Amino acid sequence: MAESASPSSNSPREDELADLIQRFVDSLAEYSDRLPFALDRQKLRSFTTLAALAITLVFAWKLLRAPADQQRRPRRRPTPSISSSTSRTRSGTRPSSDVFLSSGDSRAQDAVDQFFQPVKLTLEQLVRHKLCEGRKVTCQLLGVILQETTPEELQKHATVRSSVLEVLLEITKFCDVYLMERILDDESEEKVLSALSDAGVFTTGGLVKDKVLFCSTENGRISFVRQLEPDWHIDTNPEIIHQLARFIKYQLHISPNRVERAASNVFSSASLEQFFGGLGS
Repeated sequence: MAESASPSSNSPREDELADLIQRFVDSLAEYSDRLPFALDRQKLRSFTTLAALAITLVFAWKLLRAPADQQRRPRRRPTPSISSSTSRTRSGTRPSSDVFLSSGDSRAQDAVDQFFQPVKLTLEQLVRHKLCEGRKVTCQLLGVILQETTPEELQKHATVRSSVLEVLLEITKFCDVYLMERILDDESEEKVLSALSDAGVFTTGGLVKDKVLFCSTENGRISFVRQLEPDWHIDTNPEIIHQLARFIKYQLHISPNRVERAASNVFSSASLEQFFGGLGS
């Protein structure tokens, strides 16, 4: 009976590695003999031993890594016929690896989608981002803060838009805000101030009645803005926006209809609260 191979016998790869190491050591020894100065053979032996050990570790790492990489590669299986796949399903055979791979890809895609979901910013962060850290803001009242859109309507009533109140109060927390409007009589001024007071605009401390300015003409509003020199001006009148574009750093044109951008420093939105509704608005 033929004797079985001993488990301790070296494989061809191990023999080649040992032979390579031995050749390396012999070469170093021959090279040391040619040097013009004396070299301690004992030190050389220690050095070559360390070098041989390093080479051994590198080769061992490569030998161990190759099978692992091969195992990671998915094996291609022949596509089973309809009859064979049906019989396997009926006999309770485990699903193919393609099913697990597709489910794994799906979970990975879900994780990526969840990771790249837009971050929900607070209103304070949105206001600071949109205003580019501006510290002074002038804003028209009609059509922006108030529901009314003409001075004639203010002679009858004044109503603060509830949807804009939160944004306005947030702006007043870190900006010096001035509200302004053209009116036709003193009674309109009283109605506006009363509506702002009832809405709680003056209770936060960020806005006072002295910063609500009134004038009798549209040019008067332009004069107010030029004197105050704000970082932002908010208005519904395209002519005023155009005239102030050269003097004001940023402007926001409030218009229910989509308008062409008058200048690079002029933005547009359907409402003030929509402008601060998100970074993409």
